Amino acid sequence: MNETILTPRQKYILNLINQAKGLQREEIQLKLINRYPVSKPTLIRDLHILQKHNLIKTEGAARAIKYLPIEFNPLWRRFDLESYFSEEPDKRIGAKTSFDFNIFKYLYFLFNDDELKKLQSLSRSFVEQTAKLSPDLRQRELERFVIELSWKSSKIEGNTYTLLETETLIKEQKEASGRTKHEATMILNHKACFETIVLNRPSYQQLALSTVSQLHNILVKNLDITSGVRKQPVGITGTVYQPLGNEYQLREVLEKTLQVINLAKEPFEKALIAHFMIAYIQPFADGNKRTARMLTNAILLAHDLFPLSYRSVDEEEFKQALILFYEQGSIIEIKRLFIQQFQFANQTYFL
Repeated sequence: MNETILTPRQKYILNLINQAKGLQREEIQLKLINRYPVSKPTLIRDLHILQKHNLIKTEGAARAIKYLPIEFNPLWRRFDLESYFSEEPDKRIGAKTSFDFNIFKYLYFLFNDDELKKLQSLSRSFVEQTAKLSPDLRQRELERFVIELSWKSSKIEGNTYTLLETETLIKEQKEASGRTKHEATMILNHKACFETIVLNRPSYQQLALSTVSQLHNILVKNLDITSGVRKQPVGITGTVYQPLGNEYQLREVLEKTLQVINLAKEPFEKALIAHFMIAYIQPFADGNKRTARMLTNAILLAHDLFPLSYRSVDEEEFKQALILFYEQGSIIEIKRLFIQQFQFANQTYFL
């Protein structure tokens, strides 16, 4: 079902149910009082619509009926971003404040059949496609991709360089006036990191902690960021979620994540897990999301798939999708953006 046909109130009710392990009608009505006060018949109609479109399910009978999320995998629970982020971080119902060690139970079958078919239908061989191009055109396209990836990935982190300024920086090594040295270094580090990935594509088919650390080291070089697994706690702006603060636990969950990625048979699943789990674990003092994006590309390239430039992604939407996962354990929005960006890459580069 296209959830855009739901009313704002119905989207909010869907969020409430997906944020809970089960709610009775009276509990839902109580949670709606301050925002959408409704009568019993109106709420019953709303719940019927959500059930009719297979967005929620029920358990129990009569007055004991509970309304629950429909998905068998909690990572697939659906939320309306606009409705969810209309609440301040401290007021979001059911928002998780710490790392969920149960997450590893669900890191499988992350794409449904339709999603996999779409990704596979979009796929082009990176090796074959780039080999078709003349050497000068191939180099120009690689440069264009690097510029757009370095620009957007840096912009997501608050970098103020424009796309044209990034092009000048990468092509001519000329820094933009009014920008900081830190910003220029961040962009050039992305370039160096991607070049390393391209040169060593096969080595990313099986991942190790040293592999991830290498990419992180390149990305944070000369940025006054400590390398290696962090030893102090960190916080994340805009969320109540607090990543693990213990160095040994960080190593443990990071290595377990890499093990899950290595065991996964589907390359798209490997890349998606890297994309959200490195950001979730936050193993480093800074540069975690950058590392996650570059590791995602390393995995895609290692399996002869097109990397993502993220050029067309909305930065705010990208951040909200990650925070939704941190707080509710839902990857539905992350997955949607991943598929969109994979489609964009295959239809935009090395044609």
